[in-house]
Amino acid sequence: MRFFLIWIFWPFFISDSTGYWGFYAHALINRLAVFSLPEEMIGFYKPQIQYITENAVNPDRRRYAVKGEAEKHFIDLDFYGDSALQILPKYWNEAVEKLTEDSLRANGIGPWSAYFTFLNLTKAFESKNSAAILRLSADLGHYIGDLNVPLHTTVNYNGQLTDQIGIHGFWESRVPELQAKDYPLWVGQAEYVEKPQLALWDAVAEAHGKVDSVLMVERELTQNFSPDRKYSYEERNNLTVRVYSREFTEAYALALNGQIERQMKKSIKMIADFWFTAWVNAGQPDLSVFPKKTLEEEIIIPDAKIKVRDH
Repeated sequence: MRFFLIWIFWPFFISDSTGYWGFYAHALINRLAVFSLPEEMIGFYKPQIQYITENAVNPDRRRYAVKGEAEKHFIDLDFYGDSALQILPKYWNEAVEKLTEDSLRANGIGPWSAYFTFLNLTKAFESKNSAAILRLSADLGHYIGDLNVPLHTTVNYNGQLTDQIGIHGFWESRVPELQAKDYPLWVGQAEYVEKPQLALWDAVAEAHGKVDSVLMVERELTQNFSPDRKYSYEERNNLTVRVYSREFTEAYALALNGQIERQMKKSIKMIADFWFTAWVNAGQPDLSVFPKKTLEEEIIIPDAKIKVRDH
């Protein structure tokens, strides 16, 4: 029954295409995570599933409006060398003491920031703040999704160092938009995470291990595709835009052997697990008695003074 419920909502997913796991993919990932929650939680989350879905992209919108937001979405592990995962302290205070906060922020604070969002979600459950629970759940889903994207873990985040500019949006936006409807994305029941902070770092390490294949496969395929076959043009919002062709996209996904599907499923499972763990750590409060509030749309106004890297 749950599998059926997931797919009847398919037409309502956001299908914009601007990168960062893609608005479409972030919305899809957050939405499907709701269906892995236990009975005690899904009654609270499901009536607000549209909010969880639509607000999955708010952290990306905030990148251009809130100073300090952009660095929450990534970590450039290779900036620290081949031994980054051994060098970097997993706990924020230790990392700041060793490397300074400014240095850390300059190269991304993704896993540390996601953990702080998780702690804030736990506090929201404890204080029975329904609006904060939903807002932080949507945000945490976004940050966890980003940490499972290989190109969110590298200095060469958009192939700009290897003459592969555009690969970021290609991997996390174009491929899911064309193929995710055929992915079997049911991931089972949410499970308790014993060490959330370390689990985030494990996800980063796994994603980073895929960077070479993400770049190499695209480079090798490009040698076999002329530009007019690699790219095509589509109408989007009354504009004609150049996109990776369906032929090239399908060949890339096939050569990656399901990598993007696996990372999407991992994101969905992690998000559900972290929401569940925050609730358990808060003492498993009865969500059915939490106050039902009208959720206000977050007002996000871009600030031209804030400069963030495009990926």
